[in-house]
This record gives sequence, C-alpha cells and structure tokens, in this order.
Amino acid sequence: MKLKRFYLRYYPPGIILEYEKGGDLRTKSIDLLDLTTQCVKIRLSEPLITESRAEQVKQLVLRLQQKLGQQDHHRFCFCKELKAHILPLTNIAFNKSGSRFITGSYDRTCRIWDTASGTELRTLEGHRNVVYAIAFNNPYGDKIASGSFDKTCKLWCAETGKCFHTFHGHTAEIVCLAFNPQSTLVATGSMDATAKLWDVKSGEEVATLSGHTAEVLSLCFDTVGSQLVTGSFDHTVAIWDVASGRRVRTLIGHVGEISNVQFNWDCSLIVSGSIDKTCKICFSPQGTRVLTASADKTARLWDARSGACLQVLEGHTDEIFSCVFNYEGDTIITGSKDNTCRIWY
Repeated sequence: MKLKRFYLRYYPPGIILEYEKGGDLRTKSIDLLDLTTQCVKIRLSEPLITESRAEQVKQLVLRLQQKLGQQDHHRFCFCKELKAHILPLTNIAFNKSGSRFITGSYDRTCRIWDTASGTELRTLEGHRNVVYAIAFNNPYGDKIASGSFDKTCKLWCAETGKCFHTFHGHTAEIVCLAFNPQSTLVATGSMDATAKLWDVKSGEEVATLSGHTAEVLSLCFDTVGSQLVTGSFDHTVAIWDVASGRRVRTLIGHVGEISNVQFNWDCSLIVSGSIDKTCKICFSPQGTRVLTASADKTARLWDARSGACLQVLEGHTDEIFSCVFNYEGDTIITGSKDNTCRIWY
C-alpha cells in the first residue's frame, strides 16, 4: 500500500487518506474527535502514516484545532447575481473548496460555475427533462451526479464534462441524490417511492431500498457511509443499512410530507424539514446555524440553539428553491424560480 495524499475534513474533524493498493486508488477516513491526543494515536495505529509523514499530520491537526476554535459571528453580504439559466433553477451544490458550484434547471442542463468570478465554465447536456438533483463527489470534486425528471441519473467528469454512466432503473422522476463519502456509491431517490444505490465505477445498480409508501424527496449518507437516511411524502424518515440495503429504523412525528433530511456533522442528530411548516433542525458546517429557503422569496439564518433568526437574505423576486453553504461555512448561494442565483459572502 502506498499513501498518495491527505484530505482534511473539518466537519466532523478528521483526515481522509487516499492510497494505492493493487493498482487501485482507495480511501480511508480517520476521525479526529479528540484533537489533543489524536496525532500520536494515528502514528501508532495507522500503517499508512510513516515517520516521514508525521510532521504533515501534525500540521493538519493544528489546522483542525484552529478551524474548530473559531467563533461563528459571520454576517453575510450580497456579492453578485448570476443569470444562470433560461428557466428556473432547481438546485445548487458546491465542491469542497467552494471554488466551483453547479446549478440544475428546468432547461434540462447542469452548469458548472467559478464562484469567485461568476463565470460559467461548462454546460452538461444530455438529460431529456428537468435536471432536479445535483451533487459533487466531495471531498474529491472530480465527478458530478445529476438526477432528472427523465427518470435517469448521469455521472459526469467535472473537468471535461464527459458522461461516464447513465443509471437506468427508476420508474418515475429522480428528485434527490448523494455520493457516499468514499465516492464509490451514488444514492438516488425517486417519485416511485424507492431509493437506489449505484456503483460509481461500473455504473451498475447495487440495491433498491423499498419500504416508503410515497415519493422519496430527500436522502443523505452518514459521514462513514454505513447508513443512509431518507425522507418521504409518506410523512416518515427511514434509516437504512447501506451494506445490506435493510431499513433499520423508521422515525415518525411529522404530520405532513417530508421535503428534506440530513445528518448533522457528527451524525448524532437527523434533520427533517416538512411541508407541515416545521423544521426539526438544518445545519451550517459548524452545526451552529440553520439556513432555510422559502417561497416567501427569502433565505434565513437561524441560531441552532436558541432558534432566533440571525439574518434575512433578501433580493430574489420569486420563490427560493435551493440554498447551500460552502464547506467552510463562509459563503452561501441561493437559487430561485426567478432564474437567478445569488452569491453571499
């Protein structure tokens, strides 16, 4: 085994090792929840980290300590508006560094943008209906998945725009998707009331997760990729074991359709937002703030502990369909039915 590079993970704190074994690139995640003693423990227990890499690991731990010690008092200011598509936007997603983001639209395309300049870098074309769900394979950022009302999901090269695979199998519109942390699987959720797992390398279907009685509108992997959480219009949240494809728990409590679910950064809590006009909690990367988007044309920042509204982001002229933090938590992008996205620093 040969260590190729490190990736730093702020939330939850950790290091991802990329290494070569038998000619294949693989990854391993190391949690660093106890930053005061973890550097020594890693060197003793992880064979990939040799003595020559010890100083590099020490510097990564120091960066994590500094980042997690920062106070979150940032107030966002409007920076620029992009006329992103000729039809309304459906979703927005950042790459890990925040240097690029992607947008999906009713115009059947996914577009890649440079965050700093607002320049369009590439248009991904090929879907035959609305592009509704999009994601980078963070932390790597070299692949993009797009899910469409044409019932397919496509896997793209983020640099060249080449389509690697088209995943066929759902019998209704795909409305949500996510990569697992290792970037080996893509999960898709559909109006056909199922979620599916797909192999990134081969393009083959791995499993169908059946059990919801209505549309699956949202899904999210935990930080190690062993569990998947799904939210449905049947008013329930389901937790699935990824290895077996079995549903291990059902969460009941909402009285309306569930439109969004997420794990928080340490996977101790699950976020669920519902059309019953309640939100159980959403989070900034640090877990201290909640960002919400609304049909009232605003996005709002909330204090996760007190529930107080910290800031209202105004300027869109129609419903906001999507809002997202970058990985650092210091940039927000909002996407609207008014065909624009707005960047906030």
